[in-house]
Amino acid sequence: MEIEEWVRGILRCPVTGTELVDDVGPDGLPELRNTAPDRPLAYPVRDGVPVLLADEAREVSA
Repeated sequence: MEIEEWVRGILRCPVTGTELVDDVGPDGLPELRNTAPDRPLAYPVRDGVPVLLADEAREVSA
């Protein structure tokens, strides 16, 4: 997944407001993970589109 730099700069976690970084989920699919140390969440990326809905987030184990 490639997100343009200017878009990457404004994307934030809708729950914590922290920056989002590229990651890969346990199923091997791309996702965006927030950088909140106290509430790590990951959001799926479907067909190249980040799904930034709180209901779609999964908790990431530390």
